[in-house]
Amino acid sequence: MSEFSVRGQQVVVVGGARSGVSAARLLVDRGASVTLTDLRPAIDSADELAKAGVTLVLGSHPAGLFDAADLVVLSPGVPLSQPALLAARTRGVPIIGEVELAFRWLRGRVIAVTGTKGKSTTTALTGTILEQAGHHVLVGGNIGRPLSGQVGASTPDSIHVVEVSSFQLETADTFHPWIAALLNLTADHLDRHANRQEYADAKARIFARQTEADWAVVNADDPQTLELARRGRARLRQFSLRTDAAEADVIVAGEYVVERDGGQDTPLVRTSDVKLLGTHLMADVLAAAAIARLANVPPAPIAAAVSAFRGLEHAMEWVDQIDGVRYVNDSKATNIDAAGQAIATFGDGLVVVMGGRFKGGDFGSLRASLVARRAIVVAIGEATPLILAALGTDICVIAATSMADAVAAARKAASGGGTVLLAPACASFDMFTDYAARGRAFKDEVSRLRSV
Repeated sequence: MSEFSVRGQQVVVVGGARSGVSAARLLVDRGASVTLTDLRPAIDSADELAKAGVTLVLGSHPAGLFDAADLVVLSPGVPLSQPALLAARTRGVPIIGEVELAFRWLRGRVIAVTGTKGKSTTTALTGTILEQAGHHVLVGGNIGRPLSGQVGASTPDSIHVVEVSSFQLETADTFHPWIAALLNLTADHLDRHANRQEYADAKARIFARQTEADWAVVNADDPQTLELARRGRARLRQFSLRTDAAEADVIVAGEYVVERDGGQDTPLVRTSDVKLLGTHLMADVLAAAAIARLANVPPAPIAAAVSAFRGLEHAMEWVDQIDGVRYVNDSKATNIDAAGQAIATFGDGLVVVMGGRFKGGDFGSLRASLVARRAIVVAIGEATPLILAALGTDICVIAATSMADAVAAARKAASGGGTVLLAPACASFDMFTDYAARGRAFKDEVSRLRSV
């Protein structure tokens, strides 16, 4: 098989966020003539890209932009349904995503992680474990460094641990992970995917190119992940939070995370050494441990890495305790199911800051859990009317116009011993550039409470 080459080709990169910028740099390095286009009139990396020789077309995607293209590379946020892209595809222009582009030049093995919730935590922890075991590890994709930024450091001995979203997978073609993990599957991104089945089909593409020599790591507690994995050819490795999950290979048994193999239980990690908030994050530990064992990591490095791992910023992140009230930042809970898992972690006296740009789902599904905890909801952003309509008859819902107003209202509503939880259940783009900016705003407002 000949090596993929773009030398001398005209390539259009669509989207000027970090993935598109990274793809443009890689393509220039590989000898392509690159045009980057973005609907925004200005992007942060414009000067840098121009110096590298990238032609910038900003503010629109003009008619004819793709006519002379030999290849189009999409950033994850760009839908394939745009008319200009559909027309280019009809003319036979190849359209791939940034992850697919980078994969074609990687030289090491790939571990890919996807799912509705827990991707970032599992990816980061898996990378930490493999590094602890002495491997050359490059972590990125949908978190941290884009995959195209890893190509230069890729060697035959590298292990790339890659978080991949449904948006990245729907434009994958040859993408072939050695180990592919699907953590869970619930409704998400229904503002982009036509329905839940289309979303599930995009996630299932993580298994599409695997062979009988590869592994699929799936959640035994989520039947749909098993169903999707079984469509592929890879060998199955299952994890479960249930001790009675007969087919699961990695479970919690007593005080340990253990691996089952032929009737033998091998202890991997003491559960008391897991420093993450929430049962759902324990599932991420199980997934990372299952992946690590497939990579022949002994128990000791797994235990050492897990005990030192304090989680990720914006994922059930402990912020502070002020006047007996805990403040927790779960800004990465960008869908309703993820918010529900965060809510279930806490008891009575819960105040939840929720809202943003609605991505689909039913806020009413949170009602029983919120009522059981006598919770109060502070609603922000575009979804405020939806939250009021779904929850307002049974739960006290306070509307806030900014993060500052939301934190102030939450502090007033909270009682000693309780928790203020940022669990938006929505995207951030109505008020913030991304979930990280939203999480930082929450933390900034909490820090200001100390001076009030």
